[in-house]
Amino acid sequence: MSDDDIHIRRQGRIGRITLNRPKALNALSYAMCLAIEEALLAWRDDPEVALVVIDAEGDRAFCAGGDIQQMYETGRAGDYEYGRRFWRDEYRLNALIHHYPKPYVALMQGFTMGGGVGVSCHGSHRVVCTGSRIAMPECTIGLVPDVGGSLLLAQAPGHAGIYLGTTGTRMTPGDAIYAGFADYFVPREAWPALIEELAATGDPECVDRAAQPVPEGEEAGTLEVRQTLIDAHFDGFGLGDIWRSLSAPARTVAAGDPRDEEFRAETRKALSRASPLAAASTVEIIHRLAGVEDIARALELEYRFTWRSMEQGDFLEGIRAAIIEKDRNPQWRHPGPDKVPTVDVSRMLMPLGAEKLSFEREAT
Repeated sequence: MSDDDIHIRRQGRIGRITLNRPKALNALSYAMCLAIEEALLAWRDDPEVALVVIDAEGDRAFCAGGDIQQMYETGRAGDYEYGRRFWRDEYRLNALIHHYPKPYVALMQGFTMGGGVGVSCHGSHRVVCTGSRIAMPECTIGLVPDVGGSLLLAQAPGHAGIYLGTTGTRMTPGDAIYAGFADYFVPREAWPALIEELAATGDPECVDRAAQPVPEGEEAGTLEVRQTLIDAHFDGFGLGDIWRSLSAPARTVAAGDPRDEEFRAETRKALSRASPLAAASTVEIIHRLAGVEDIARALELEYRFTWRSMEQGDFLEGIRAAIIEKDRNPQWRHPGPDKVPTVDVSRMLMPLGAEKLSFEREAT
């Protein structure tokens, strides 16, 4: 990690973390994860730090995910331990943020995806602005929504979480607030003054006072108005049931809704881009998390999948197709969303025994 990749400092009453890799969409490296954890642990019991603010340089993204280049290279060489260690330590950071005893303010402009969700959406004060787009698109690279994102998805209204998690649909500010990934809309131009006020006062209610209604139009989003359609099609036991519902004649599901045909076509197209094994496992994880409040359970389930994802799943092929060779033509292990045997999902989510996720820091 370059010393310039992340800026961590005290600013008045706040501990401030700024991601500084705008050309890489502020992708989160392993070293950056460890640096954030160190800072949060140091500030946790520091009486001079009233709250934490995390933000990022650039306009295009708060953080578009984890930096997975090295994970791919080591995995292709048959070394799966680097990736497993990265996920293990990253998930420990996600749990730390979820349980952090001080207000944690995340300012999310542009894209916030994957690992970016993990360092922002578990905070107490999650702020979006015009142009914010939040998503969990992991299924398109052969992973399940992780970094604790499966818990957020499980807590979304109705079956919206299964829809968002399997399709990778990008949420607008209005969608993100509706789904529980964000709390406040504050115009981007107001952020510098908000940070200054937070630093001067240490009062998290500054965020409440700065908040405004989400503007009407595109930024308001469509998730809430599509909830009936989502619930009609995504209430199946598994991914195959969902796919069959989306492929059924319009008269059999959501009968009479003029939006149904368009919704089914768009959603089938989105699902067809996902790894069938990852999407089927995502459905199962979210079902298992119904009514769960503790992030540890979500992270432990996610880790069962990610631990196996390079050797037994589609992760390396998904990265090859999307990021390395960019041919957008992944050769998944299963031929379609309705072709994943239940036993294959069960294998990916079996307990890991001695390799079970631990939230204890390893001695160095």
